[in-house]
Amino acid sequence: MPPRLNKRQLRAQEELQALNTDVNHDLQESEQSERVSPVSPAAPPKPALGGFAARRRTIAAKKRRHKRGPQSPRRLKKKKKKATTTTSVPPPDRNSHTPEPELSQTTPASAGPSKKERKALKKQKAKDKQKDELDDVDKALAELSLKYPDLKQQLATSSAASSSPAVARSLAALLAVSLPHLDNEAELRKFFGSKVISAAKSGSSSGPARQSVLQRSNLTRPQPTWWPAQLREGLSVRPLTENEVETELRRHGWQPLHGEKLWSVEYSKKYRAVTFEFMRTVMSGDPEGFYQLLRVLPYHGDTLLQLSEVYHHREEHGTAADYVDRALFTYERAFVGSFNFTSGANRLDFDHVENRPFFLALHRQVTDLQRRGCVRTAFEFARLLYALDPWSDPHGAILHLEYLAIKSGMIQWMIDLWDLFEPDVEKESKGGKSPYVRRLVPNILPGFAYSHALALFIREGDSDHERSTEALKDAIRKFPPVVPLLADKADISLSGDIRAHPSFRIHPDATMLLSDSHVIFHLLSHLYAQRALVLWKPAARASWFAQTVASVYNTLPTASPAPPKLFFTRFESPSLAWSIYRHVLVNELTCRSFFPFVPRHILDARHLACDPLPPTTRANEYDSDFFRGVEDVLAARPRSRRQEARLLERLVPDGVLRGQLLDFWNAHPALAQRFPGGIAQFAQIAEQMPEVLEDMMVGLAGADMPQPQEGGMPGGMPGGEFVVNFVDPDDDVDDVEEDPAQLLQNTRPAEEQTEEEEQEEEEEQEVAPLPIRFVRSLVSRFWGGSSNSAANESSDDEDGQLRDTEGVD
Repeated sequence: MPPRLNKRQLRAQEELQALNTDVNHDLQESEQSERVSPVSPAAPPKPALGGFAARRRTIAAKKRRHKRGPQSPRRLKKKKKKATTTTSVPPPDRNSHTPEPELSQTTPASAGPSKKERKALKKQKAKDKQKDELDDVDKALAELSLKYPDLKQQLATSSAASSSPAVARSLAALLAVSLPHLDNEAELRKFFGSKVISAAKSGSSSGPARQSVLQRSNLTRPQPTWWPAQLREGLSVRPLTENEVETELRRHGWQPLHGEKLWSVEYSKKYRAVTFEFMRTVMSGDPEGFYQLLRVLPYHGDTLLQLSEVYHHREEHGTAADYVDRALFTYERAFVGSFNFTSGANRLDFDHVENRPFFLALHRQVTDLQRRGCVRTAFEFARLLYALDPWSDPHGAILHLEYLAIKSGMIQWMIDLWDLFEPDVEKESKGGKSPYVRRLVPNILPGFAYSHALALFIREGDSDHERSTEALKDAIRKFPPVVPLLADKADISLSGDIRAHPSFRIHPDATMLLSDSHVIFHLLSHLYAQRALVLWKPAARASWFAQTVASVYNTLPTASPAPPKLFFTRFESPSLAWSIYRHVLVNELTCRSFFPFVPRHILDARHLACDPLPPTTRANEYDSDFFRGVEDVLAARPRSRRQEARLLERLVPDGVLRGQLLDFWNAHPALAQRFPGGIAQFAQIAEQMPEVLEDMMVGLAGADMPQPQEGGMPGGMPGGEFVVNFVDPDDDVDDVEEDPAQLLQNTRPAEEQTEEEEQEEEEEQEVAPLPIRFVRSLVSRFWGGSSNSAANESSDDEDGQLRDTEGVD
């Protein structure tokens, strides 16, 4: 039996066998080549090597390759090409005695074309291939145009009026929102420091703190005083169907664009019912009804915005801004799934009434941020408002952006946005086709034209201002009414000849103006001059402005200035004209002096603060069709004892506190008249609005309820010890005689009762438990004294049980 070999010996044996096989194969190939081609005397055949000699040779070759390092694929490729070129040399003539040329004597030119030549050949082949394909397409189109003569004109029109995907991507990048810049507190910290802002927040915070809101938000900072936010409260978002999109385009007379998607918010049945009660409260004129609506649905957008307007007129701007933040938070929680409001490519249809509260909330947020001096955050919110609907701009967000971009340092953004639309604007002005026909583009607005020239001037710095000067001259020629207004506001001195020019005549109202486009032409000039005056006040900018006006005013027409053609054609339609009027109405406090430019029929019409000036192209509104089938959510619905007990158990999980709250409710019968929903409604309202409840309780204690006697309990109850009746959720008390309706309800089929129990459980899932600290403070405030409440708190900390010093144990 042969000895057993180890792994090393086996590996060496395998290598020897492989080498012998390779050597035998080489010998066979050499013999075959000798038979085919004659042997040259200059290259005699080498003798065959043995196994061990061949192994030593391969090991030496491996060592040489290891020293040189691995060869790159490029060198291997070159060697391969050289080998192919040497084999292509013809064999020498057998009769000639000239020696065979060696491999080293071959010239580089014989190796083939160089790298640059190969690249040039490849590019030329690609161009020829593309040209051939285009020729085939042109031939096919030519044949079709001969057969169908109208096809050529239709193809040219559609290709000229369609937007390119590259432009759509560039526009989406410009309209994309920067999430870090939506935080106004971060901007304030940059100016004043974090300590100052934290101290201001702690000093301005008022009211009891509720449970912290765990929801994250990009638009706001949820405060601990807000109501618990667990569900979306009846709002959802959906994309518009193809039929709805086509209807939308037909209403406005637009052509479809690349890369855009239209969305709309939807109301649930409960949210729609609360909105119906909201409209009834608005028509009644009683602001107290809004608080009752918030008890039913704390996050209702229209109600929050209406309360914000109430506090705004009271000049309580902090509370007004807080309600606007809650409205934004309400809608943001509905924007889930594919809808991303920060991408710059998703649009909200303003014609649907469900979307309009979000537009209004953003607009009020922009104005409030400017009041607080947060221009960078205001610019970001204005860009978000503009990105939701840039083609009709229903709230005039571009009128904020035209000066906020300069104040916030977003100069390059303004220049890029101008350059994006300028080729299509020039094409349309020359009679060509543009995809933005009947759409609002910023290049046709007077304020944006002047701000674009100023942005170029700032970017150029101390260098030549040729481009910015030409841009300012073009703005003066197109929109001359801005010149005298801006000169007066910014204290820029102009000569008497310039001010006396007919093109610089100032119109304080719309009495002498011919059409709506002329009215908006002068209205926008007044708006820009009032808001952008601080941008033109620096000496260098004012001097440049005055010099440019002096150099160009002689070329202006002597007649009264007329708006440009593109401006006139767009603002003759009511849709875009009402966007400007809506902007003025929303900014009533700062734009009241411009009301003479708003048509009288708009000012006299009855419009709501929750939906100012609904669009003429609206798809729906708050009317009878919208509210068909809703139910009265404020009606007091009788609950069974089981339902009442289960709801109270969910609100107050602690049995001791729940028993004390029941005794407190039973001791004050007047509360049942104020709260028809029972003790559960009383507990919820007490948690949501404790300051309102405190005033109510003080009034009830002084008017209706008898004062406690010496040694007695509040409500006229005798002193001493008594037993607290704890409510068991599963205990059905039979001491009360049931009415016939209740008996009929008990005899209904089991399936119906099961369905109603499931509905009750679904409703109960939306109820958040009340904080224990709040229930304790409520009972101690209106049941015992302040000293007793302090004693209770200390005893709670020690024993972990709630005890009442007046006899409740």
